[in-house]
Amino acid sequence: MSIFLLFYLAGLERYMISVVVIGILILAQVISAIRFIERTNKKLSKFLESIRHSDFSSSFSDKGMGKSFEGLNHEFNEVINEFKKSRAEKEEHSNYLQTVVQHVSIGIISYTRGGRVDIINTAVKRLLRITNLRSITDLSKIKKDLPETLFNMKAGDKTLIKLFIEDELLQLSVYATEFKMRGEEYVLISLQNIHAELEEKEIESWQKLIRVLTHEIMNSITPISSLASTVQEMMVENTETGLRLRKIDEEDLEGIDSGLRTIQNRSQGLLNFVEIYRNLTRIPKPNFRYFKIKELFERTSELMKPKLDKLNIRCIVKVFPEDLKITADPDLIDQVMINLILNALDAVKESDNPAISILGSKNGSGRALIEISDNGYGIKPDILDKIFMPFFTSKKTGSGIGLSLSRQIMSLHKGCITVKSNLQDGTTFILTF
Repeated sequence: MSIFLLFYLAGLERYMISVVVIGILILAQVISAIRFIERTNKKLSKFLESIRHSDFSSSFSDKGMGKSFEGLNHEFNEVINEFKKSRAEKEEHSNYLQTVVQHVSIGIISYTRGGRVDIINTAVKRLLRITNLRSITDLSKIKKDLPETLFNMKAGDKTLIKLFIEDELLQLSVYATEFKMRGEEYVLISLQNIHAELEEKEIESWQKLIRVLTHEIMNSITPISSLASTVQEMMVENTETGLRLRKIDEEDLEGIDSGLRTIQNRSQGLLNFVEIYRNLTRIPKPNFRYFKIKELFERTSELMKPKLDKLNIRCIVKVFPEDLKITADPDLIDQVMINLILNALDAVKESDNPAISILGSKNGSGRALIEISDNGYGIKPDILDKIFMPFFTSKKTGSGIGLSLSRQIMSLHKGCITVKSNLQDGTTFILTF
């Protein structure tokens, strides 16, 4: 409007003074508009700079600049307060996590792929007898190859590390996971000393094994000792002049022959028992192949078909999906399947409608499963935790090594064998690969 008025008055000579005044007014208005824009830009620049540097101590206010500036300043201050609140919540959350990490009894170390340690909690310092740790490579002072072991660990890896620290043996169970933060890869590992637990389990295992071995050996040695004493009394007589052979009639000769045969049989049985134990500790290294579970089931079914037909036992075989494959040693897994099916046959032979189910599938984690189920009498709860012990058996016949052997084979395949059983409802053995 001022510029329009300026051009209007410029055409009238008698208003020249007014033209000059209006020109000065227009100049003042332009300067005021520039200052207004500069003030707005400076305010925006200050606001954005505060956010970039996380400086939320600033506040914005202008008096006499009108409602638009008051509204702008109010919004700026609201945003700053929200950022303050968000940062305070993050700091509280960070402090909370730090407290939890430092409080847990399991050792935790977080480090970059380059080896720089980001987090180390009190449990690790106490476990490894260190005060600080800047880089994973510094752990070479504790054990030379320890840094290399940790560097090679990937997400989901588990390992057992043995350390001697101040003449104390530590057996550390180490579990690793990976994550990304600020575009950099991190590895998070947990360390737990399970030496005491392993020792306890080892002693318990030795005690169980010794009890079984003692039982089997005593069962053989007792009759051998008794019969040897009886044969000696029948053959040798202790007189004042010394030892001499007794007069042996035909009846005594038969008794001696019978006793010696029994001694021979029991001695041979004891030798066979020891040989079985030796074989149990000599499982060959697996020759891994990638094959279909369906092929495994077909081989096993064909092999067991005569027994199934003879005992009139129904066998149901299913695989979901049909092309499901596993990486394993076919010969060793065949042996496991045969052991489990033979156990199932023994369990169902007295059932009214004997049936065995063999199912191949995947679990929720994508791992292959093989389930061998029967509708037999089930396993008593008091012996359920003993069935995998070497030489333990609840059957009248059998060596008691089938399930123990199966567990060792599955362990060599980095898998496991588990059992579920209810009396009168049957038993299910599950092989997880």
